[in-house]
Amino acid sequence: MELTHGVVETPQFMPVGTNATVKALDPDDIRATGATIILANTYHLYLRPGHERVERLGGLHTFMAWDGPILTDSGGFQVVSLDHLRVVDDDGVTFRSHIDGSVHRFTPELSIAAQEALGADVAVAFDQPVYPSSERAVVADATARTARWAERSLEAHSRPDQALFGIIQGGVDRELRAESTAAIAALPFDGLCIGGLAGDESPVQRLDALDVVIPMLADDPRPRYLMGLGSPLDLLEAVDAGVDLFDSVMPARDARNGRLLVPGGRLNIRNSSMLDDPRPVQDDCPCLLCTRFSRAYLAHLLRARELLGYRLATCHNLTFTLDFMARIRAALRSGTFPETRAELRSRAGESRSEAAVKSA
Repeated sequence: MELTHGVVETPQFMPVGTNATVKALDPDDIRATGATIILANTYHLYLRPGHERVERLGGLHTFMAWDGPILTDSGGFQVVSLDHLRVVDDDGVTFRSHIDGSVHRFTPELSIAAQEALGADVAVAFDQPVYPSSERAVVADATARTARWAERSLEAHSRPDQALFGIIQGGVDRELRAESTAAIAALPFDGLCIGGLAGDESPVQRLDALDVVIPMLADDPRPRYLMGLGSPLDLLEAVDAGVDLFDSVMPARDARNGRLLVPGGRLNIRNSSMLDDPRPVQDDCPCLLCTRFSRAYLAHLLRARELLGYRLATCHNLTFTLDFMARIRAALRSGTFPETRAELRSRAGESRSEAAVKSA
């Protein structure tokens, strides 16, 4: 993807910088993990510090001192997930801030205006996601509304230096997925998001939904972005199905909770055995943690709730995830992906589950 602030090779994973920061990391740390594009959240930045303030201060890139590409999501997921704090109608969503209870209203037009003010390389159309397990009538209603809001998002979008992606919904219902794919793909978006997954559906249901969407996009050259997916095994399976772009808070969140990604699964650094382990978390990892510090030191930092521990653990998990994606790209580039898929699957191991690996 050739974007205003750089080229992004796909398939690619985007670390999540919800509040204009990837938690615990500065821009140099983010670059060192191998990241080339990050995600920021429109809902959170709209509420605090405010998209207009960010615009006055030079835009999101200047504000957070990140000179690479940025994608902003529309805020739709956060707004509709407020549950009892919001009311959805055909025009938009009225909601109460989770910060102070103040009342706000998001429409496709406001979401696009906020994303244009933030100045991201890629903006996303405003949609109404629902949990995959929702009743069919609920999913159908949200899917139809998402299509109408997609058209309004396109009409509102005016920045020529900013790409705009549309979002395909439909839950795990094959018919609704097909209807949404046809409707969104027919519109002149620069890329296509696959939303409403990476929630409470099973991996089998997710792949079944992709089995509807991807064949319908077989001749479509636009990038396909599956929103919210983060475990290495899930990433591998989604790439295998035909997806190009991903984001998730999972690697960074797991890091802060002491779950370190390693070949074959996860290492629970909070196990008492880690306190006397002088080895690095992973021998062949180039991250700041593994090249300088031991498991014992990280175990100590996290038990003491020292901020350095969160930084080091996050550096590692994002480095592991982005290296995993680089291995996938290399296999695709060399034409060896079918042969190396088993090796990559072994490296991903139990990363989807909460199972911990006691030694690497």
